[in-house]
This record gives sequence, structure tokens and C-alpha cells, in this order.
Amino acid sequence: MSQSLVNNLVHLVYSTKHRQPRIPKDHRDGLFAYQAGILKEWDSPALVIGGVEDHVHALFALSKNHALKKIVEEVKKGSSKWMKVDGTKNPDFHWQAGYAAFSVSHSKLGEVRRYIENQEDHHRKMTFQDELRALLGRHEIEFDERFVWD
Repeated sequence: MSQSLVNNLVHLVYSTKHRQPRIPKDHRDGLFAYQAGILKEWDSPALVIGGVEDHVHALFALSKNHALKKIVEEVKKGSSKWMKVDGTKNPDFHWQAGYAAFSVSHSKLGEVRRYIENQEDHHRKMTFQDELRALLGRHEIEFDERFVWD
């Protein structure tokens, strides 16, 4: 085959530092659009981005040319700066150091998209910690509670 053909769909989840409620509702659309722009620049187009006051979910097609770690680093770095300067103008805004990323089957694309679009409704019933535990369990990722919730 003379070309590389790739379709790696990723569900990315990351939170504000110490899960502080630093993403006000009136700044979310701007933040998500800015993050989508960064993903596009890194050849990893966003399919949907959503979240609530303390964390973000992004579903995107990972570039065949860039590592996931680099994409996450650029999205978090760029959007943190945006929140400090243009978004909430809060100099104390920071993302948590880690993240969770899950591969998504094309057959589950619609389901994951709806899940991300309905984050506000979802979090009326479940905390972020419980949500992340469930996602990690569903994807059979072992984790140490001491390090996940710093």
C-alpha cells in the first residue's frame, strides 16, 4: 500500500486542576471552539467537545502524524492560555496534569457523541469521579485511586 490510511477515534477526558469549577457556562462554547481549532491545527479534527464546570470531553480523529500525548499537551496548553487571557480572564486557571483517553469504535460513534453532548444532564446524576471510574472500568484500565484524584 503506497499510502497510510487511518481513522483512530479518541474520547479524551481531562479536568481542571483539583477539579475546581473554573469553566463557567457562558465561556464553554468559546472554550470548546478554541480547543476544536487547536485540534484542527494538529490534523486531529474534533467531532464534538463538551463538558461542565470542572472537566471536558472531546471526541476527535487522532492524526496519523502526531502522538496523542502531543495533541493533548497542545490542546491543554493553548486552551489554558486562552482561558487566562480571553476566556474567563482568570490567571488561576489550570488543567489537571493527567488525562484519560479511550479508543472509540466507529460503531459506537453516535453513542459517544450523544454522551458528550449531554454532559450537563449526565452530571445531575453522577459525579465526575464516578463517571471516570465507570469509563476506566468499561475500558478495563487499572488505576490507583491515590493518583487519579490528586
